[in-house]
Amino acid sequence: MSFADLGLSDDLLRAVTDAGYTEPTPIQRQAIPSVLMGKDLIGIAQTGTGKTAAFVLPMIDVLGEGRTRALMPRSLILEPTRELAAQVAENFEKYGVNHKLSMALLIGGVQMGDQVKALEKGVDVLIATPGRLMDLYGRGKILLTGCSLLVIDEADRMLDMGFIPDIEEICTKLPKVRQTLLFSATMPPPIKKLADRFLTDPKTIEVARPASTNTNITQRIVQVSATAHVKRDVLRRLLQQDEVSTAIIFCNRKTTVRDLNKSLKKHGFRSAEIHGDMDQSARIAELDRFKNGDVNILVASDVAARGIDVKGVSHVFNFDAPWHPDDYVHRIGRTGRGGATGTAYTLVTPEDAENIAEIEKLTGHKIERVPSPVATDDAEDAPAPKRTRGGKREAKKPEPRREDVAAETPAKPKSRRAAPAREEAAPAPAPREEQRSRPVRDERPARDDRRRRRDQDDGPDDGWNGPIPDFLNYTIDA
Repeated sequence: MSFADLGLSDDLLRAVTDAGYTEPTPIQRQAIPSVLMGKDLIGIAQTGTGKTAAFVLPMIDVLGEGRTRALMPRSLILEPTRELAAQVAENFEKYGVNHKLSMALLIGGVQMGDQVKALEKGVDVLIATPGRLMDLYGRGKILLTGCSLLVIDEADRMLDMGFIPDIEEICTKLPKVRQTLLFSATMPPPIKKLADRFLTDPKTIEVARPASTNTNITQRIVQVSATAHVKRDVLRRLLQQDEVSTAIIFCNRKTTVRDLNKSLKKHGFRSAEIHGDMDQSARIAELDRFKNGDVNILVASDVAARGIDVKGVSHVFNFDAPWHPDDYVHRIGRTGRGGATGTAYTLVTPEDAENIAEIEKLTGHKIERVPSPVATDDAEDAPAPKRTRGGKREAKKPEPRREDVAAETPAKPKSRRAAPAREEAAPAPAPREEQRSRPVRDERPARDDRRRRRDQDDGPDDGWNGPIPDFLNYTIDA
């Protein structure tokens, strides 16, 4: 089946051909005809299968006729992150080159002035993140009563980021008669509830089992110790031995992203970083460097786990095992896109065993274990010492032998009643010569003595019990 068999217009087909695509993906084959017919749709597909084009292409044809009105967008696409919103905007520019459709991008991290001006002119397609959209709506800068088509993209990611209440409120501002498309890689119960509430008799398309991973991606697990320097050493060896051309390395924390990028640069790798503490212009600049080939390694937090479509990413490395199993699917989905093959490594410490078990349970298959390229000694393989409140690690003290404990520690009576009988039957041995200078510790008599002293000290207050001052002996004659 070709794109021409899906009912797309000739202008749109030329744009698709110019972009280098000839055959639609499974999600595109099933979704595009339904969208063109105006039906509500639930699309479940793994990342990297072409979900974006599955709704962008038919939307361009649907919006080809009609006119715009100020502050009233004709369609709305909700995205969880700025990067994903920008990626969808690029798709509209690429596929809508032969159509005269106006578009506005509402994302945080940039000034509102240009966004408000675009809304005042009127737009056919509004691509927004929920936070910025609700902000402008509250200021009265946008009206949603003219929106006849709504797309909720990466719905499960919306759930993870806490956007579901905002999505529900946005849906109440839209016309009741509209077309709604919901796309997601997974379908947890809250998303199912959202679909049941706001979609009307939707068609469900499931081209892959929820949370399944791309079969074109070779997945491997490397066991490492918990120390940061060992993990960095293992990562560098993997980057060298696999002859990595382009790779994305994911970390759980922003501080880890910064430290790892600094370490890679120090060892001669061409790397860049992207995380949530960077402003939007800096993040876009780093992504452009990565896309243009100025750097071939991108160290990222989960802000880049979804929607970043960079061609030719050969490897994905999970420097930290993801905390949520769904994030694993989206992280490794940055490689093996568009039918290409890819490789995904996950560095796993002993503390990550539970997370990996959850990932394998979600994806439904066992991930291959491969030996570490760095030899580890027994000290590195031992469990990591516990951290104290101050952040320092406690040195594990050797446990004394039972014979030594028995020789040095006197046996304690099991009950108070048995204690006197045991003392009469077996009197305590005399202390050794070197211990005679120290008092023998006997806890029970000491407690009794303290109790008697406390009873004496805390007796009834009968008045002054000190020496009587002399002036009290003087009397005044009447």
